[in-house]
Amino acid sequence: MAFFVGLVLGIVVGLVLIVGFARYENARSKLRSELAKTIAAFARMTVEDSRKILPPHFYPSWVLTWLNSHLTKIWPYVDEAASELIKASVEPILEQYRPAILASLKFSKFTLGTVAPQFTGVSIIEDGGSGVTMELEMNWDGNPSIILDIKTLIGVALPVQVKDIGFTGVFGLIFKPLVDEFPGFGAVSYSLRQKKKMDFTLKVIGGEISAIPGLSDAIEEAIRDAVEDSITWPMRKVVPILPGDYSDLELKPVGILEVKLVQAKELTNKDFIGKSDPYAVLYVRPLRHRMKTSKTIDNDLNPIWNEHFEFIVEDESTQHLVVKVYDSEGLMASEFIGCAHIRLSELEPGKVKDVWLKLVKDLEVQRDNKNRGSVHLELLYYPFGMETVFTNPFVRNDPLTSLEKVLKSSANGIECTENGNAVTQKKKDVIIRGVLSVTLISAEDLPAADFMGKSDPYAVLIMKKSELKCRSRVVNNTLNPVWNQTFDFVVEDGLHDMLMVEIWDHDTFGKDFLGRCTVTLTRVILEGEYEECYKLDEAKSGSLRMFLKWLPQPIYRGDS
Repeated sequence: MAFFVGLVLGIVVGLVLIVGFARYENARSKLRSELAKTIAAFARMTVEDSRKILPPHFYPSWVLTWLNSHLTKIWPYVDEAASELIKASVEPILEQYRPAILASLKFSKFTLGTVAPQFTGVSIIEDGGSGVTMELEMNWDGNPSIILDIKTLIGVALPVQVKDIGFTGVFGLIFKPLVDEFPGFGAVSYSLRQKKKMDFTLKVIGGEISAIPGLSDAIEEAIRDAVEDSITWPMRKVVPILPGDYSDLELKPVGILEVKLVQAKELTNKDFIGKSDPYAVLYVRPLRHRMKTSKTIDNDLNPIWNEHFEFIVEDESTQHLVVKVYDSEGLMASEFIGCAHIRLSELEPGKVKDVWLKLVKDLEVQRDNKNRGSVHLELLYYPFGMETVFTNPFVRNDPLTSLEKVLKSSANGIECTENGNAVTQKKKDVIIRGVLSVTLISAEDLPAADFMGKSDPYAVLIMKKSELKCRSRVVNNTLNPVWNQTFDFVVEDGLHDMLMVEIWDHDTFGKDFLGRCTVTLTRVILEGEYEECYKLDEAKSGSLRMFLKWLPQPIYRGDS
């Protein structure tokens, strides 16, 4: 009997222990799961995020102190290895950007010096389980020994020292792909993720670099281009750790950005006499051979460019388009008016985005309240792989730009195709012919031009490229005229033409300008028809309501 009692008690105690252990493990599992979520959330934080959440006295400075102390200890070995690596990778690119006034541009000496960089921030970012990125914010006021061996076209050799280097930026290490083998990743890629400041001076050893006019600026520009093209994101260097094919980690184009620089308005006047002569510089990567420059519009603070540009995109998630507007001063250095940018991640692939961007003094420091004007863009990001089928017996099989494909597809109801290498081939101009029907409906709150506080407004409609003009009737003694007049224009090149509507006050002895609006044909070609109210430019007040309709005609292509 005692045996059975002991057996029953043993079973009961065992079951209790098993249930208790299971509940304990479940509780531990839940805690581990919650901890993992918390860690994952912190892992996605950037340096800026952590500083927003944690006050300075709570910021984990001990981590940075530990990193900086160990980097200082191993810096002599880092200097020896990194100096050779940087010299070998940067020197060919430096030669590529060599100024035309020089016969050769090479390093005769390159060491990083005895002063190690100091880390001021660190963050870990997970990449959906396929990789991990470590971002290190760093400052470096170093004492490197960098001497450039320069030879001019006339045979003069100049040893130029690069000194007083000051650098602030974010350096990135990408551990990808993650694997089961030690050390847990197959390769590591490194890149300068963000460059906040890079200052340095040039000095000819035993002389003055100013003795050769323009040499200092040319060399400085070549150095900055070489750094940008060799290591600045999305450019990256891939170092294999385990055997394998890591070609997918290398930099490669992923799409095309089509940009129409339409116009700018209310630009700051930089001239004492007359008005500025504005032009724009656009780029995705600030490399000389990738930067695009518009034509200069003389004596105009509201310039209309209506120009197309195309840019290669390597990483749509981090890259952005930058627009800088300058006042041309002829042979003298241009004056900076303002700049703006837009992230490519804000664009919907395959869809045209119409934007006005406010110009600022500095893209990094957002404390500029001065009105510098704004710039009008139409943007289309087209990733590779979005090709569709287009067949037309009347058109040769030549590549189209991405914007031309969308416009042509919408206008004809037919889609088109191009292969992945089309961007490197010579293109032809796509001609989109049609009839633009413009119904001038009304205007509101026009400026008063007469002594009695009224105006006698009429409108002049102009097609910019073809210079076709139409004029509406005069509506007497009103600031809110109603026309309801329709005008038709035969458009030979809808992609590159635009409609300008000028409002004037009729007077017996002349006329007064009341305002203007400028409309590209992109939207009406894509949508077929629409009604819109446009604010008048170059006017104190006023708006213009119009209805636009596009009637497409057969599309053909002419030689560029």
